[in-house]
Amino acid sequence: MNKTNKVVAVTYFVLLVLALLAPLLGLYPVFLMKLLCFAIFAAAFNLLLGFTGLLSFGHAAFFGSAAYVTGWFIKAQNFTPELGILAGVLTSGLIGLVVGMVAIRRQGIYFAMITMALAQIVYFVCLQAPFTGGEDGLQGVPRGSLFGLFSLESDTAMYYLALAIFMACFLFISRIVHSPFGQVLKMIRENEARAISLGYQVDRYKLLAFVLSAALAGLAGSLKTLVMGFATLSDVHWSMSGEVILMTLLGGVGTFFGPVLGAGIVISLQNLLADKVGSWVTVIIGVIFVLCVLAFRKGVVGELHAYLERRRRATAAPEG
Repeated sequence: MNKTNKVVAVTYFVLLVLALLAPLLGLYPVFLMKLLCFAIFAAAFNLLLGFTGLLSFGHAAFFGSAAYVTGWFIKAQNFTPELGILAGVLTSGLIGLVVGMVAIRRQGIYFAMITMALAQIVYFVCLQAPFTGGEDGLQGVPRGSLFGLFSLESDTAMYYLALAIFMACFLFISRIVHSPFGQVLKMIRENEARAISLGYQVDRYKLLAFVLSAALAGLAGSLKTLVMGFATLSDVHWSMSGEVILMTLLGGVGTFFGPVLGAGIVISLQNLLADKVGSWVTVIIGVIFVLCVLAFRKGVVGELHAYLERRRRATAAPEG
């Protein structure tokens, strides 16, 4: 293990310890759970953009549809939390399959526009469907008990469940990226024509990556409904797609921890500034995003990785 990997391992360990001790340190559990939900959302989007090279403008459709489905099953059908979340993930995965089968036929901006157009269809369905509550959304979704045994009404219990789901998603995405499947995705991102020439069924790989990303985004939406107790049209609005793009680019596209950090920055700014500046919080976040793009083109974590790599090479050069 080289020095850079040791630094990364120690950083992850420290963050894990802090996350486990967060409720004991007096941090607000609901804020932390919201941050974890959007960290999962950003990591799911990064799987598609950062490791496959596909820019989607419609990921809010998967996040929001799963949020509504989970809320409806738990509130109206008295499903347990785990079954409600499963229903939401399956729904977002199926929608992702349909959208992906249409969208992957195109590339670049055409792919992005198709995903956005299909996501708007999902938005209008949620607006008009009777079970979504229309403009009022689904309110008062109970947390219930996990497997009928462990009550989730306590914020602390709910926080540790959210943390466990986040860690599972983080490890799952890491396993995907480091698998042979993930290496093919990276090759498609770097040189799709070469991947085709080597005999890979590129469209199948991209479709599977799209469905996986959609299902994980749906998991984030389902968990968000369980944490906050409601699902609204803002969850499925196009602006939510823009928000997750902002989180990913701000933290660092193609890095593991970048989207998590980006989600933390955006959610923290929204939480701190919403009461002070109102709707201007969007403008402030936009200005910060522009400054970061100009100063940190690879994102915060991406620039940090590049700096550590330059130092490693500078140290190794005299030895060579």
